Amino acid sequence: MAQNTSAAQHGDNIAHALAGAGGGLLSMTLTYPLITLSTRAQVESKRAQSSAYDAVRRIVQREGVTGLYSGLDSALFGISLTNFVYYYWYEWTRAFFERAAIRSSRASKKLTTIESMIAGAIAGSATVLITNPIWVVNTRMTARQSDSSSSDLPITSTTSEKPARKPSSFATLIRLLKFEGLSALFAGVLPALVLVINPILQYTIFEQLKDVLEKWRRVTPRDAFFLGAIGKLLATSITYPYITVKSRMHVARREGPHDGMMQSLKRVVRDEGWGGLCKGFLPKVTQSVITAAFLFAFKDALYEMSVQARRKIPAKL
Repeated sequence: MAQNTSAAQHGDNIAHALAGAGGGLLSMTLTYPLITLSTRAQVESKRAQSSAYDAVRRIVQREGVTGLYSGLDSALFGISLTNFVYYYWYEWTRAFFERAAIRSSRASKKLTTIESMIAGAIAGSATVLITNPIWVVNTRMTARQSDSSSSDLPITSTTSEKPARKPSSFATLIRLLKFEGLSALFAGVLPALVLVINPILQYTIFEQLKDVLEKWRRVTPRDAFFLGAIGKLLATSITYPYITVKSRMHVARREGPHDGMMQSLKRVVRDEGWGGLCKGFLPKVTQSVITAAFLFAFKDALYEMSVQARRKIPAKL
């Protein structure tokens, strides 16, 4: 009996993880141009302030429409792995707390706010350590920070030279390892671990709002869409300065200043003022909220589909 329960729980964890990975793929594909805009605003600090429309126009002018999707392949791989790892460990920890609640004869086996935050911290930390190298490569590609980078040139530059062919994710990874070493893949790990508070806040807010709504009726994918949006809006707004610092550390050069998290934070404030920590805020928050909303909606729908599919399998056997 215990083995059957364990196998069923493992299967449910996998179902949640696959649903999260699928939802991440779909939502990331829909919103990736906004990620490009926010990432470039965060790391290209020497460029003049401009509107999102101007940024889109410049990118399309220099690189074509595909410029808005630089690094999409690594991002899709990254978000799939990130969500799979996160949801698997979150559901594993959640099940552990629920079993503990049953053993202690607690009135409700639903996670408390503290338990939900602990589950998020464990899942988030595991995810960061496993997937950070992927996001370093993705940020390098999105920001197009190469040794011959032209990010210091004026935005009004109208060179007629044909732009160099964009390197693939694999080529970017090999180049990074060759010139900067293995440690470069873990640049920004500390602020990324600090940013574990982002999904902790997001999922805690989501779970608490979901529990309130479930007292009235069943939560639908549409409900999940709006609850996910609210959770991500609050979480990203609170943690955005660290998102900027993490992006800066991802594109730091070996030969340039290689600061730690606090040094990078102080450098941004010193050189650009407090406003430097909020560059790209609007496209990032917009992207994060829309992505999270679609992610929760897609995940909920995909998970329900997997549950229905698993229920039909025994009947056929």
